[in-house]
Amino acid sequence: MTPKCILSAWDSHQQELRAFLLLRINDPHEADDVLQEIFIKLLLQSHAFCGVQNTRAWLFRVARNTLTDYFRKKKNFVALSADLALETNPKQPIVELETCLLRNLADLPDDDRSVIECCDLSGQNQQTYALHHNLTLSAVKSRLLRARKKLRDRIILNCSVRFDEDNKVCCHVPR
Repeated sequence: MTPKCILSAWDSHQQELRAFLLLRINDPHEADDVLQEIFIKLLLQSHAFCGVQNTRAWLFRVARNTLTDYFRKKKNFVALSADLALETNPKQPIVELETCLLRNLADLPDDDRSVIECCDLSGQNQQTYALHHNLTLSAVKSRLLRARKKLRDRIILNCSVRFDEDNKVCCHVPR
């Protein structure tokens, strides 16, 4: 025999629960199926439910959890054909220039290579570089600009770099 507290709570909140479900599930028959699952969960609680202070909150918590389970089961999966090629995410052309950059950096004069390695590649700020090498900040800035231009020119020449209409690297020949 079903305890009276369960029947009373169900009678009080059944319509509100159904309206809650219908807002989230377009098919009224499926909403009724979920509502029935909630009622079964309520019945399984039996006398323990009678000790619940806020029966409406309990029922809506169970409704949200049951609704989550419903949508998890309802997920539609599309089978992919075996001959469907995997899309590869090719590297940006500028990223592929790394080996060319390193090879051409090694060919720069020591002073040029040093300022690029310290300031650009290692992240040392220009003021610190200037202090460690007994240079003024403006000398380091000039040296860095000249070294970058030399490196850029070498990379363009030695790796056959080409640019697109936006002046971005579009392709190169890695050598």
